[in-house]
Amino acid sequence: MTLMRLSHLSKVFRRGDEEIFAIRDLSLDISEGEFIAITGASGSGKSTLLYLLGLLDAPTSGQYHLRDKPTHVLSDNERAGLRNAFMGFVFQSFHLLARATAVRNVMMPLVYSATSQGGGLNEHQQREKAEAALRIVGLHDRMLHLPNQLSGGQRQRVAIARAIVNSPRVLFADEPTGNLDSKSGKEVLSLFERLHSEGVTVIMVTHDPSIAERAHRRLVLGDGSLIEDRHAS
Repeated sequence: MTLMRLSHLSKVFRRGDEEIFAIRDLSLDISEGEFIAITGASGSGKSTLLYLLGLLDAPTSGQYHLRDKPTHVLSDNERAGLRNAFMGFVFQSFHLLARATAVRNVMMPLVYSATSQGGGLNEHQQREKAEAALRIVGLHDRMLHLPNQLSGGQRQRVAIARAIVNSPRVLFADEPTGNLDSKSGKEVLSLFERLHSEGVTVIMVTHDPSIAERAHRRLVLGDGSLIEDRHAS
């Protein structure tokens, strides 16, 4: 089943009178349950594409349909609600709250749902879900630690727990192993593979060919255009 459909999508940034195409006339279908690596040289548009797919940015032109619904008709609040309920995000720099414990960091999407959309889980239920997510990533014994008391790999696993606490159907990751040593990077990739095996669609930006080879489909960008779309043999 088609999850995402991009039709002649472009993203243009302007510098004075100059137009810079971060994404240029890109058409692409992504199916439910895929594990995709987006690769390419620095400045090729990898992160921009990820941000467009994750509704963190809007295209300059073209169409993006998510489950057959055109995303350009969504309000900012609808886009934010859809991200929170349907998507999870993992970034290279973790983006954890420095003064919040691991479990409090993981609770944040649930707190957002309760305060911005009304209803939602109470604080006890939020904590239970956050603890369950930390168990999944193997950090239940670190739930009361602050980020500065955790290693880089542990902080990234907290970020993954936060990304999956709402049981998203799509997990986006932007260079998720970029700040990690090789052992921690392998652990993070193993977590992604486990989530994918459970039905989560995983879309990951990486500059590392060995990491990209772990995905089942590889999209290679060059100057904002799709230059290769390769499925694993």
